[in-house]
Amino acid sequence: MKILVLNSGSSSLKYQVIDTKTCEMLAKGYYERIGQPNAFLTHKVQDVKHKFEHPVKNHEQAIKFAITRLTSEQYGVFRSLDELDAIGHRIVHGGEKITDSVLITDEIIEEIRKNSDLAPLHNPAAILGIEACKKILPEKPMVAVFDTAFHQTISKEKYIYPIPYEYYEKYGVRKYGAHGTSHQYVAERVSEIIGSKNLKIVNCHLGQGASICAIQNGKSVETSMGLTPLGGIPMGTRSGDLDPSVVTYIMKKENISADEMERILNKESGVYGISRVSIDFRDIEAEALAGGKEAKIALDAYHYAIAGYIAKCAVAMNGIDVLTFTAGVGEKSPYSRGEICNLLETFGVEIQAKLNNTKGEEIEISAPNSKVRVFVIPTNEELMIAKETERIIKK
Repeated sequence: MKILVLNSGSSSLKYQVIDTKTCEMLAKGYYERIGQPNAFLTHKVQDVKHKFEHPVKNHEQAIKFAITRLTSEQYGVFRSLDELDAIGHRIVHGGEKITDSVLITDEIIEEIRKNSDLAPLHNPAAILGIEACKKILPEKPMVAVFDTAFHQTISKEKYIYPIPYEYYEKYGVRKYGAHGTSHQYVAERVSEIIGSKNLKIVNCHLGQGASICAIQNGKSVETSMGLTPLGGIPMGTRSGDLDPSVVTYIMKKENISADEMERILNKESGVYGISRVSIDFRDIEAEALAGGKEAKIALDAYHYAIAGYIAKCAVAMNGIDVLTFTAGVGEKSPYSRGEICNLLETFGVEIQAKLNNTKGEEIEISAPNSKVRVFVIPTNEELMIAKETERIIKK
């Protein structure tokens, strides 16, 4: 099947066309600044990038313009839209009711809308993309693939919070996790490499957003992110887990609202908040290696939190066979991988420095005598979404 995978942001649109038979990415694009006069599309086909400065008012106009590129003789991959089989939408939060990828209906759209409070930056934008596709490509089946769905196999004692149970009953307050498509892709890829699904894998998705996941026999059994993508380990600008009193204490001292506190925790915290250098991990790492004290503290705290959650995941599975690193930092920072693995010596984790000194490659970096196999696996969430879309349509 040829699947159009869409990831809609509030003022952006990312897309890929994937052939699920060959697992080949045929084209990709990124529309930025939707709704602004300087909106533009970067479209890539056959390894050649093309930039189009084309203002659009909304997602509907952006998708229409992208479709004209995908079907054009010069930039396209389709002779006609008859060759497009389906559309897969990346959705961050499905709440408790949605436990799998699903065909999109009006009821599913309403469920996505209901969960917007749990992913305010993502779910409303996803709905914009879905509604636009309904108008432009009404005959094409659409599938919603949820970041939270992969974690619905986590048992209740691991996802429930130690607060009055009524808040779970009334509002669904519990751990949901995120990055499910990435964790699922990496787990399946590692199983292919090793030749077994009976594995205890801890996957570290380390990018601007980051989460750790324990995957036992192909199923998520523990993860670091919580009710929202703010929870878990420190990230680029997100705080991760805190003593709850930190939040209320600062709010009282600074006399700020819940919305403002939420903005600080999402946009001004994490390694950026400690280092005060940059939101880019590469800049923070360079500063730390050059002797910057706060940058070094920020990364040390980051690595320590990751190692601690890997240990928690090992407890959840009563062991660990494989440790994997993926996403921007996980794939491209030998320094962070090395520091994290050094903290895991008690588990028998040992890596080879020469093999670890790679960026963006799929490679095993563990030493021959390591008790845990360690891999770097570049993630491919779009391919996972395309495969899930095909699976649901063929049901």
